Amino acid sequence: MPRFAANLSMLFTEVDFTERFARARAAGFAGVEYLFPYAYPKDLLARALSDNNLTQVLFNLPPGNWDAGERGIACLPDRLEEFRAGVDQGIEYARALGCRRLNCLAGLRPDSVSEDVAWQTLVDNVAYAAEKFAAEDITLCLEAINSRVDMPGFILDTSGKVLALIEEVDADNVRLQYDLYHMQIMEGDLIRSMECLLPWVGHIQFADNPGRHEPGTGEINFSNVFEAIDSMGYEGWVSAEYRPSGETGSSLGWFSSGARPSP
Repeated sequence: MPRFAANLSMLFTEVDFTERFARARAAGFAGVEYLFPYAYPKDLLARALSDNNLTQVLFNLPPGNWDAGERGIACLPDRLEEFRAGVDQGIEYARALGCRRLNCLAGLRPDSVSEDVAWQTLVDNVAYAAEKFAAEDITLCLEAINSRVDMPGFILDTSGKVLALIEEVDADNVRLQYDLYHMQIMEGDLIRSMECLLPWVGHIQFADNPGRHEPGTGEINFSNVFEAIDSMGYEGWVSAEYRPSGETGSSLGWFSSGARPSP
């Protein structure tokens, strides 16, 4: 079965954030991710990983003012210095946490910014981040997020747009972050899509649709999907990024003994 990781921004929220690492390890996860580490000291997070024998598999670059509704600043031409400072901050945390993959949230395009300007800003910022990351042996991931339900106006809302960006940036360390939930909404045909996109896929996340809850609550056949991910030879992490429909422990039925990694 795939190497599963737990997204601690969504799972085990019954306890404080720093306690979720132990909960993830006890549940059988070997890797964790979360949206952002920046509210916590680097050494605190590094210790939580070490104490629980966990791998930090991914986190996002600073997104701007998340609480105010911003969802990334990479496409905003008036935020270039802030974006570059965020790249440096992301690298500092990646070093401390031993994380080799960071995701760049492209952002929502304001009406005041043309599509061409937003796209060129995104290209330039991704190229800048990719070069900085390459010196640290870090892969830069780009996620397509659905614009129908969760993030109307998100500039990268299909895998095709992410591939176009990857082609334009033309850097060896830029990859697609493929989220099954978002792509089921925007594109469907998940297994065949992943097979075609595999050379560019750097990370996989999942939740069922509709509802963004655990596998088995919606329309996606996760048994087939997980089996296909294995059979196509994907060797990266597959992260549970869903909102449990109840208590987290009761949502882990999909995480059978056969799916659990070795301690």
